[in-house]
Amino acid sequence: MFPAECFTHQIRMFALIWTVVLFFVRGTDAQTGTSADKIRRCDTGICITPTVGELTGEAGLCVVIPCSFTVDSGFIFSTIAWYKCEAATCSDSDIIFHAGKSYNNNLQAEYRGRVSLLEPDVRNNNCSIIINDLRESDSGSYQLRVHDELRLGPARYLFSPKATVTVKGLTQKPSVIVPSLTDGQRTTLTCTAPGLCSGSPPKFSWTWRGAGGKKSRITGSITDFQTESLTAGTRRYSSTLTFTPSAEHHDTKITCKVHFTGGLSTEETLALNVNYVKEVQITGDRNPKMGDTLSLTCSVESFLPSFIAWTKHNHNGSLSKSSTSSTLVVPNMTAEHSGPYICEASYRGRSLFSYVNITVSSDLERSSGSSHPVLPWVVAGVSLSVNVLFIFFISCLWNSRKKVKPNQEDSTYMSLQKTDVSPEYEVITQRRN
Repeated sequence: MFPAECFTHQIRMFALIWTVVLFFVRGTDAQTGTSADKIRRCDTGICITPTVGELTGEAGLCVVIPCSFTVDSGFIFSTIAWYKCEAATCSDSDIIFHAGKSYNNNLQAEYRGRVSLLEPDVRNNNCSIIINDLRESDSGSYQLRVHDELRLGPARYLFSPKATVTVKGLTQKPSVIVPSLTDGQRTTLTCTAPGLCSGSPPKFSWTWRGAGGKKSRITGSITDFQTESLTAGTRRYSSTLTFTPSAEHHDTKITCKVHFTGGLSTEETLALNVNYVKEVQITGDRNPKMGDTLSLTCSVESFLPSFIAWTKHNHNGSLSKSSTSSTLVVPNMTAEHSGPYICEASYRGRSLFSYVNITVSSDLERSSGSSHPVLPWVVAGVSLSVNVLFIFFISCLWNSRKKVKPNQEDSTYMSLQKTDVSPEYEVITQRRN
């Protein structure tokens, strides 16, 4: 019997040695994995891979503490809890999250409603948590506890290594997307809040800064708030601004401001570039005389810049080409230079035209031409003077007739009816001459 008992004892020792070796090899492989900030810790039936080291977050946003685990068939998973404490082992008063609803009243008051599982169903082997509406007081060490229903006493809990979270001031800015803007075409701008958090929805405000730096609301604009659920624990919040841009919006600034809980806010400001074009303008002397130098400037206000070309009727080719503004210079003008000069502005596949008719005249033509506008005024003045004198004469004649007595008036009338010309009538006739 002795040899048989000895052989059995040797087999047991051999199995024990290999179990120890395999345990250390397994632990070594886990700790020297590809991720330097994760350590895999295993206990009977379960292995936890929490994040170890420092995680950073910004106030008002959120932070995710990654964690995953695997279990074998002999482990019956019960629940998990997360703690925040600086001691080697945390106590129940340090709980900030518990998967069991009955523990909600025992959580630290400042964490209630702000901590949740990134994946609600822990059977998916995800024990990560997300802390929303971060505060700088959330900085500290966090630890995970896993509960096995088959274990009794203190040994039923498995604590993971601690992860350190550092919360700093808010520096991230919202993301503003501005499509290509064209005068008169309705468009929509999009502003997305920083972070993919599922906490309190932020508030958005849009501000337009026009000429002179004065802030105002864009007339006729429509804003809309949108929420996009990416996962069970992450969301994207955004706001849209719909309006019709015009030339006055070009080179102005638009600001999207995001307001978080606790009075925190962040904003982003962008310059607006609006594609627009205005009417073609021509300036310069349009009536040059013989021997003068013709100088005409064609310009058009636009964004993007327009391409300008001068042409002349019955003339082959362009006289001048330029962008934004073009000046046409023709020295020593003659009668042959008379005619229409055409300015063409090319803008984004469109052509805009303006023309001016040039007439080259001599000094004599200019002087005679300049007297014509005065002549109508002279005629009008002479006509007005004659009319005034005539009215004055009629008025005087009327007043003198009213002063004559009736018997005198009859004698005067009778004398005018005589067929024989008397010396008295001859006197009257002479007075009229």
